[in-house]
Amino acid sequence: MVLAAGEGTRMRSTRPKPLHLLCGRAMLLHILDAMAKVPVERAVVVVGHGAERVTKKLIDEGPAGLTIDFVEQRVQRGTGDALMVGLSAVPDDDPDDEDDAEVVVVPGDAPLIRPATLAQLVRTHRERGAAATLLSARLSEPKGYGRVIRGRDGGVRRIVEEVEAGPEEKAIDEVATSIYCFRRSLMAPALRRLTPENRQGEYYLTDVIEVLAAAGHPVSSLVVDDPNEVVGVNDRAQLAVAEAELRRRINQRWMSQGVTMVDPQRTYVDAGVRLAPDVTLFPGTMLGGQTVVAEGAEVGPDTRLVDSSIGAGAVVAHTVGTNAEIGEGAVVGPFAALGPGAVVATGASTGPFYTAPER
Repeated sequence: MVLAAGEGTRMRSTRPKPLHLLCGRAMLLHILDAMAKVPVERAVVVVGHGAERVTKKLIDEGPAGLTIDFVEQRVQRGTGDALMVGLSAVPDDDPDDEDDAEVVVVPGDAPLIRPATLAQLVRTHRERGAAATLLSARLSEPKGYGRVIRGRDGGVRRIVEEVEAGPEEKAIDEVATSIYCFRRSLMAPALRRLTPENRQGEYYLTDVIEVLAAAGHPVSSLVVDDPNEVVGVNDRAQLAVAEAELRRRINQRWMSQGVTMVDPQRTYVDAGVRLAPDVTLFPGTMLGGQTVVAEGAEVGPDTRLVDSSIGAGAVVAHTVGTNAEIGEGAVVGPFAALGPGAVVATGASTGPFYTAPER
């Protein structure tokens, strides 16, 4: 199996670019974490604006064991062109391999996608012997999404972008999520048949569905159970909703592993944070980056630590710190400030209003 995960490949009629500067790298990390659990052989990330920062972030913090290649789409000519660019990093199929490789395509603004959903998409694709299988959703308010057009036999015939859709097509509530599984041997020729003859003047990846269906190849779909899982992030309001759901999932996972959160709704833990059992997090705690908290430590309230380590049994309250090291049994705060490289020794007590010098 091959994965091509592209940044900025969401098929939406509105795609404000500044959003990717704010959160695109973090969203891609969540997507790659999901892909690593499917699993896939490699990921190809198609990058555009801010390519160097995206690449560094994913190399430093991407899931271990997942091969990640990067390809830059220097000229933004649409999602179909992005996939063509991405395929340049995918090695040719082994001629001795009887199984036709699959390519899974996921947009860079779908951080809520679950590994189980992607695995189900691939299974459905294989079971139906499809040339392409798209993940779709039924929305009560489908405005802004491409609509899924089916034939009389119920099969998928094409996807119509909203900007191109007529009144009857806009009334359809089944929408394309921009998440696909393709049979690679058929996808590449179909991509070469795309044209930018549309209102946006772009190569639409959605047009590949019509090309394959018109050629007589079976095109399938899987309707996702929870539409919220595949809703794209296109503005700050949607970003807040996605972050709230990710925070709920992360907190639920840690609590199921023995971490106590006094108020989960006011506790923020990044995906890269590692917590030991019997850790207690009080309200207003924010742990970011690669922070590690050892067994029995108490953190909070109102504490923000980034890329820091907290020893077993330590107590840290009303404290901010970056790249700090807090020893076992140490007591830090209240109202402590730990600058980059600060070290609080094992068993030490800083007292209130402590400011550690940077190292």
